[in-house]
Amino acid sequence: MSDIPHRRIRAQGSAKDSNVMGFILDAPVEAGRSARPEAVDETPLSRALFATGGVARVEVSGATIWVRKDGDADWAALKPAVAAAIRAVLDTADAPLGGEAPTETEDPDASLLQAVEDLLERQVNPAVAAHGGHIAAERVQDDTVYLRMSGGCQGCAASAATLRQGVERMLRAALPQIREIVDVTDHASGSNPFYARDEGRSPVLNRPVPPGAIGWEDGQIIVDPGYLAPRLGLTPEMLRDGLRSGAVVGVTESGEGADAGRTRIVMRSANRAWAAELDADGTAREIPPPRVIEAAPDKDRDLAGRVRAHLRDLPDDQATITYGALARSLGLWMPGSVRRVTQALETTMREDAAQNRPFIAARVISRAGDGLPAKGFFDLARTLSRGPRDGESERDFHAREISRLTARLLKEDASDAAAEIQRI
Repeated sequence: MSDIPHRRIRAQGSAKDSNVMGFILDAPVEAGRSARPEAVDETPLSRALFATGGVARVEVSGATIWVRKDGDADWAALKPAVAAAIRAVLDTADAPLGGEAPTETEDPDASLLQAVEDLLERQVNPAVAAHGGHIAAERVQDDTVYLRMSGGCQGCAASAATLRQGVERMLRAALPQIREIVDVTDHASGSNPFYARDEGRSPVLNRPVPPGAIGWEDGQIIVDPGYLAPRLGLTPEMLRDGLRSGAVVGVTESGEGADAGRTRIVMRSANRAWAAELDADGTAREIPPPRVIEAAPDKDRDLAGRVRAHLRDLPDDQATITYGALARSLGLWMPGSVRRVTQALETTMREDAAQNRPFIAARVISRAGDGLPAKGFFDLARTLSRGPRDGESERDFHAREISRLTARLLKEDASDAAAEIQRI
């Protein structure tokens, strides 16, 4: 009897094409690789699948193998045959796609990121987009997956349940190597920011929403793209693309107090905004959209100053700190905290550039950056005409900036000490 464990393969049909089916594995076919095997290829996977009568086309993306069948083939017979062929190849071939077998030096986080992205795009986002949302894998560090929601998912009261009960369960089932899943979305703008800010009920236009244009489905608001798109200055196709990419964003929120029982939805494209309010009985009307989405409350206005002070007072034996550690040191634990810290760091960079000071933000590094700040640090430095010199690498520029900063801080410390002595 073989010692090879039985591989789990889950078949999922395409909602758009009955001739297409995805065969979803627990791990990528070959880490870091995607392919479109042809019938003439001599790769193990290509030979096995096209030898199964009825297979017309194959596409491999991460942990999913998409198979298009001939029009007259029957999935009832073809599906188990394809699954058996896949198992046979994976059990016997080191490189099913004909590439080199993975080595111990391969970055496991990069492979996991690709697998997560594949699952999100193939299984999650087609459904989430129907509700006006999008979920993206921002990065993977030490087997921890960082997800960001946009569109209708951002600020939605059901977004936490969507992540924990649906997306997280699916990802963990398909990719058991995931250690933790972290939501880095800034949901602050969705915690009833408009209802809480309004004094009294929202102004109501005499513009009822036509029946069927907006309603509820599975606990979420659904808006007819044909109705919404022109109100945002888009075509339905542009609207769908914008929701997938995050270029079109939205917030749904539940009313409190006098607004209890009402739900508001606000959608924004690059140039326009649209809002509607739904009553408990299902009737809906358009309302003036809020002029500004306030993503940060008043208490965060001094965050840049707090960031600067903390970085200024790092211990002498600690020249740098990671973004996550900085957020936690400032008492920021909620989802979206790293993003808020990053925005505060950008504020300090603009202040330092205006005063011709070294960037104190250089003290913050990325865990995945090999001791360097995130890419945004260098991009903003260049925008401020303070980036690497001609022929200078980003690493050399960062080292130079740290050296300048250290010298300045030592000078300031000496000046403060002298002033203290004079007071004594």
